[in-house]
Amino acid sequence: MKSIDVIVAVLLVVGGLNWGLVGLMSFDLVGLIFGSMSALSRVVYVVVGLSAIYQAWQWKAIQRRWGMAGVAS
Repeated sequence: MKSIDVIVAVLLVVGGLNWGLVGLMSFDLVGLIFGSMSALSRVVYVVVGLSAIYQAWQWKAIQRRWGMAGVAS
């Protein structure tokens, strides 16, 4: 399960950086790469959103898997 945790973390970083660019400069990197609201860019947005849901839902289990049970509980 650690591999899915890493994939989710990478997707959340990508999503966070994209939102930062949108907020700071009105620049949508995902839209630029895959086309503004194209089917592929929408898939990227949905996958990032699902990653956030997974991360929130699994927070305690992820801490236990990574041996961080006492960190930021």
